[in-house]
Amino acid sequence: MSLRKRMSMLVLVDSCIVLFSIYIGYFLLHPIDNPFTDTFLLISSLTIFLAHHGFAMHYGLYRKVWEYASVRELVSIFKAVSLSIIAVALIQFIVKGDILYRALSITWMLHILLIGGTRLSWRVFRDTYISSDQFDKKQKRTLIIGAGSAGTMIARQLLKNIESPLKPIAFLDDDAQKKGLEIFNMRVLGGADIMADAVKDLSIEHIIIAIPSLDKQTSAMLMQQCIDTGIRTQIMPLIEDLLTGKVSINEIRDVRIEDLLGREEVELDLESISIKLTNKKILITGAGGSIGSEICRQVARFDPKQLILLGHGENSIYTIDMELRQKVSQSTEIIPIIADIQDRNRIFDIVSEFKPDVIYHAAAHKHVPLMEYNPMEAVKNNIFGTKNVAEAADMFGIGYFVMISTDKAVNPPNVMGATKRFAEMIVQNLARKSETKFAAVRFGNVLGSRGSVVPLFKKQIMAGGPVTITDERMTRYFMTIPEASRLVIQAGTLANGGEVFVLDMGEPVKIVDLANNLIRLSGYAKGEIEVKETGIRPGEKLYEELMNENERQSEVVFPKIYIGKATPITNIELDHLLDTIPTLSIDELKDTLVGIANKKNLEVNKQRVVSM
Repeated sequence: MSLRKRMSMLVLVDSCIVLFSIYIGYFLLHPIDNPFTDTFLLISSLTIFLAHHGFAMHYGLYRKVWEYASVRELVSIFKAVSLSIIAVALIQFIVKGDILYRALSITWMLHILLIGGTRLSWRVFRDTYISSDQFDKKQKRTLIIGAGSAGTMIARQLLKNIESPLKPIAFLDDDAQKKGLEIFNMRVLGGADIMADAVKDLSIEHIIIAIPSLDKQTSAMLMQQCIDTGIRTQIMPLIEDLLTGKVSINEIRDVRIEDLLGREEVELDLESISIKLTNKKILITGAGGSIGSEICRQVARFDPKQLILLGHGENSIYTIDMELRQKVSQSTEIIPIIADIQDRNRIFDIVSEFKPDVIYHAAAHKHVPLMEYNPMEAVKNNIFGTKNVAEAADMFGIGYFVMISTDKAVNPPNVMGATKRFAEMIVQNLARKSETKFAAVRFGNVLGSRGSVVPLFKKQIMAGGPVTITDERMTRYFMTIPEASRLVIQAGTLANGGEVFVLDMGEPVKIVDLANNLIRLSGYAKGEIEVKETGIRPGEKLYEELMNENERQSEVVFPKIYIGKATPITNIELDHLLDTIPTLSIDELKDTLVGIANKKNLEVNKQRVVSM
């Protein structure tokens, strides 16, 4: 029905109701008299007729979609009817000097009842007959966790939308005072402790978590409990985002693996970061990689003067370049550079030309088994590449140099970790004599980065399995790429020279649990996708560490940021070792790198230096 036809029908219905109400009210008080011969009543009828339509238009009673009527619409009806009655009372007083209070009271009640009844009857019919038929045919039985404002908002929206694939059945809420209450004819069954029973007894096919006020750790525990039921689980956006219009109620999203980490967001010191980055020239090596590209995104928020994207792969640099050009302000100049950090002359030319204020060095080979097979490539990129960029920063007086390190640099049994520990030593040694503020930031695995297990597991799940893990005992530290990048930028503002900052990674996660959670999050029940153990690969550790015992100190320089007391070696020793490494065979190279990084054969190398 068109808007014009709809409005005409409502005006006609309301006209009949208005006139019926005032004449019935008069007749109930004066049943013997003929109301149609009373001139005063005729004037009153004309007044309420015109007043009602005027106020109805003002409050939009002819434009509202009444199948979704709520308390707000009833308030609009109350206002329009009450003001119409007041208008009649004023006319009666002006014309006759008297007001027919009893007749107007009856008219007001009939007016409210009939206008409201005609509007709400369609919603009652829709909810009772049309919606229930739709629900029974195609909707999934849904359990809503949280019976507060967010949960009721979700339930109301689902009930209104007859095309929604979800049918809310019941609520769970830990508030004991709500247990047994009904909201939209749905019972609040109890707390989350009865979730498994509720899912089974009510044949639940879908779960929505609607408690946006929960802290991250509690929320992660609740999500894990939901996932353990084997039922698809979704969460709603933050209530403030809903109320401010940033997202809609329909943007309920699936639980992601990062939600299960339970990590609280850290409030950054935006002022100190802004001082370091705003209107400054920032160079990021490895800018096309997972961490490097996210550092680019985070830095771009602070409107640097120049954002210099340096990387070896042209496709990845092209991608981040195009992305940033659509987001950054016009005051930021983006400069994409294709270069290899192993090319010393090229790196020195770049740093000399642009003279950035800050360098974030994220370029590195990070894949442990691959570097076991290609140790010299790890040496050239992670050690000599870092040396080239760091020494260029030192020579041209760059203000800050922040190197991205890894937890695999702690007591490393592998080439990759050993080369990253070497890179830390290079940065520490330069910090002793340089005006540049050198620092390294050490953290564990980031979810979704290239080469991480999460993309691999997802690919294996899509293929129907099996999902391969190396050892059921294996654990790793995890954080999200945005969080790691933000903390790297924050740590850079804290650098005084020579620090190895260590990010708080929370509790380690068992890889087998990560695999099983990803399987459930992908919609598979336990056992539908096989998890297969393949054995530890070359260079892998069962457990990673962020600091060894000699590096530990309890001081927190910023929330989730520590300083590890990593012990450097002398410049003479380091220079000799760097000169010696290229002359070694592959096996000697592995043993030497790992031994030096673990300080096991440091004394042997000291003796070599003395004998020269």
